[in-house]
Amino acid sequence: MSRMRIAVIADSRKPSHLSPLVTDLVEAFEVLGHDAAVIDPDAQGMRLDHLSLRADLYVLKSGTEAALSLAGALDHLGARVLNPYAAAAACRDKVVQTAMLAGADVPLPDSWLTTDPGEMADELVGGPLIVKDPRGSRGRGLHVVRQPHQLRALERDRPWLVMRYHAPVGDDLKLYRIGHEVFGVRRRFPARTLAEKRGVPAAVDPDLREVVMRCGEPFGIDLYGVDVIHSDGRPWVVDMSSFPGFKGVPDAAMRIADHAVRWIHGPIPPVAVHGRKPPRRHAPERTLRAVQGSS
Repeated sequence: MSRMRIAVIADSRKPSHLSPLVTDLVEAFEVLGHDAAVIDPDAQGMRLDHLSLRADLYVLKSGTEAALSLAGALDHLGARVLNPYAAAAACRDKVVQTAMLAGADVPLPDSWLTTDPGEMADELVGGPLIVKDPRGSRGRGLHVVRQPHQLRALERDRPWLVMRYHAPVGDDLKLYRIGHEVFGVRRRFPARTLAEKRGVPAAVDPDLREVVMRCGEPFGIDLYGVDVIHSDGRPWVVDMSSFPGFKGVPDAAMRIADHAVRWIHGPIPPVAVHGRKPPRRHAPERTLRAVQGSS
């Protein structure tokens, strides 16, 4: 197998922003015999009229607007982006995401698009609503609404995703798909400690696994995360991410690196990948500086 150049698009502006998964991914790709580096369009300007393909594969981990725009520009040049730009852009917009999931017969709460939250007041007769910023993440721009005055207090003349609120029973369930594998992790929301962020493993029954698999169909992807709550005796899909942090998934970085290589080149012997943790070293910092400096 030929040696590839792989660039991980990630937010590195502060140490707290650079996900542990990113450094582990860089190391995992190198363990598999490839050159890997981190690039960050939020940390340094990039000249678009000189933009060229410097990697065989771009892994879009960052969820920032600049990262998504860069992925789109690279896609236009013919880059291989994981996940593909169109799928990542659709997932990033919760309105588009929700409509696509609904078309795949995924169990979703009743949902609306509105630019005037006050006009949703009549729907409160059926119970509380949850109002989301279509571009929000990590709980930002999220409002649970029980009274009409709460709706009227929200900003108008901008898009909002409104969903029927189903009070969750127990902790949130994070479901992660990597190829044909699906992993479940129970996690408290909001998570306050590192242990709570990692969560605890959760069994994934066949029915729930089928729901997760269906979520990827309209986007044409098999690497993503799905947030599920249980309420009223059934599961509800409430969000999807095209590239989450995969916290709590065993050997997540190596599994994802393996998946990416298969995505480009086809199957490789799994014995050479699974069960091997990449060694800890300082290559990510070195490659980060090198790539940023060459942009």
